[in-house]
Amino acid sequence: MKIVNVNILTIPLVLIMHNFGIAGDFSTVSIEEVKAFWNNRPCNIRHSSAPIGSKKYFDEVEKRKHFVEPHIPEFADFKKWKGKKVLEIGCGLGTEAINFARNGASLTVVELSEESLELARKRFEVYGQHANFILGNAEELDSLIPQGEQFDLIWSFGVIHHSPHPENILKKCEALLKADGELRMMVYSKISYKLFYLMREMGIWDFGCLDELISTYSEAQTGCPVTYSYTFESLKRLFSGFEVLDVSKAHIFPWKIEKYIAHEYEKEECFKNISDVFFKELESELGWHMLVRAKKKASDIK
Repeated sequence: MKIVNVNILTIPLVLIMHNFGIAGDFSTVSIEEVKAFWNNRPCNIRHSSAPIGSKKYFDEVEKRKHFVEPHIPEFADFKKWKGKKVLEIGCGLGTEAINFARNGASLTVVELSEESLELARKRFEVYGQHANFILGNAEELDSLIPQGEQFDLIWSFGVIHHSPHPENILKKCEALLKADGELRMMVYSKISYKLFYLMREMGIWDFGCLDELISTYSEAQTGCPVTYSYTFESLKRLFSGFEVLDVSKAHIFPWKIEKYIAHEYEKEECFKNISDVFFKELESELGWHMLVRAKKKASDIK
């Protein structure tokens, strides 16, 4: 597996601008290009320096992920889904998947990347857990999930915004969600501390370039081929097929990147002298993660 690490400060501005096209339109990107990107470097694969696939490795990956993103367990509420049917769209290394399984959910996962799915399978083998693993494109959920099967929870964290047509995924989810089921998803916020950090570091203050700038640097590996981001209004349009229960924002990354890469945790100067309470308030306004809970519209329940 080829692993790439690129510091954003080493990328010339001309290379960033090279791929800029129609703002916010990634619909012509092929799903194979998306798959190749995530096969090249599965998300969070460097969260541990232990041998990949070992129990120590998976333990450290989970510990680090939930340390820097502590809102995930609360948002997922793993214990709530004991004995329930859960569909996860985009399991990655299986960090959330394993927690649903541990807490007694009947779990089905759909993953585009072969490399990620292989590691998720290995994780479940290491911990003696079970899930139904499906390799495939979530835009084609109706052909991947047996006809008539429905779920109590459809979970997807930081995934659908990397698909060329995320609206197609949500359309397929409508038929897969039980009448009393729930959709819980995270997508990226267009207006966030991360955006302003990138604009400052790259010296780009053209708001017409936001979508391309965000997409280029949305992940640890630069150059993600598709990354949509949303305002509250565009989020409403994306989830127009559902009744949205609530939307909140979370996650500002306060750590110095070079230290973080070395598995050391030192906060940026601007975050060192503020309280946890105020930091949470900042996240609620400038968080990178938009957390969405939704259910079927009453008119769609038969």
